[in-house]
Amino acid sequence: MNKVLSMKEAVARYVQDEMSVAMGCSLEGCIPFAAGHEILRQGRKNLTLIGPISDILFDQMIGGGSVSKVIAAWIGNVSTGLGYHFRRAVEQGIPQPLQVDNHSNLSVALALKAGATGVPFAVTRSLLGSDIARNSNWFHPISCPFTGETLLAVKALEPDLAIVHAQRADADGNTQFWGSSGVAGDAARAAKNTIVVVEELVDSNVIRSDPNRTFLPGFLVSAVVVEPWGAHPSPVQGYYGHHDSFYLEYGQVTRDPDQAKTWFDRYVFDVADRKSYIDLFSPQELASLKVSTSLPSGSVEFGF
Repeated sequence: MNKVLSMKEAVARYVQDEMSVAMGCSLEGCIPFAAGHEILRQGRKNLTLIGPISDILFDQMIGGGSVSKVIAAWIGNVSTGLGYHFRRAVEQGIPQPLQVDNHSNLSVALALKAGATGVPFAVTRSLLGSDIARNSNWFHPISCPFTGETLLAVKALEPDLAIVHAQRADADGNTQFWGSSGVAGDAARAAKNTIVVVEELVDSNVIRSDPNRTFLPGFLVSAVVVEPWGAHPSPVQGYYGHHDSFYLEYGQVTRDPDQAKTWFDRYVFDVADRKSYIDLFSPQELASLKVSTSLPSGSVEFGF
């Protein structure tokens, strides 16, 4: 089955109001900004966003008015710290009130692992006695049936949708990833549907020639979107790096709501698609982000 869709088609088909969506689960790299921007352009509302370190993607989607709840460990800007849209939503209800379900990085990972494996909870010692676990519906002390030790149960997470950015996939959805993947694999396995966004579409023979690099099998993938630069300004291993100056600019302009609106118009709402977004950057600026020192992996023999 050919699962290739445009980003507009994928979001229209798989993202609905009030859904829970796991995004940015590869931590600081491969964050699906292109998908987040299209969700904003299509005006989705009251989403629950799930992710450990979502970086400025969650901050943007909160500021763009699509989010009513977050289940996360941290929301901000890896280059400057604070996420100003997140802060305004929590403190002032702007652009709308935001419910925050606090987790640690580990507890988000454990909750998605439980969801991925089909069990109702995971178990940890982490967070015992912490303020995160106190008065939270996500955690519950339990007694170990083997030792009697007090442990903490972490309720499973099963998102309606996961959106994963990766390096390449074939038209059937078989997806290959290299570099730090965080908990994106478990998010995809825990979710009811998964959209994969890739830098390039490759023939199935390419996938079969290097099977150990296959991150998600096609049967877990609902749609494949081919979107070069789709994770910008976050890095994608082997394709482009972290756009430091963009993060600094975002941190500066989003301090002020009026300047933030101008930023949204320029980079999200006044562009038709990802190509129009990328055209806002000079060729020299984009070239500076591309791989400058090649470090290819060695080939291996898979024959018998």
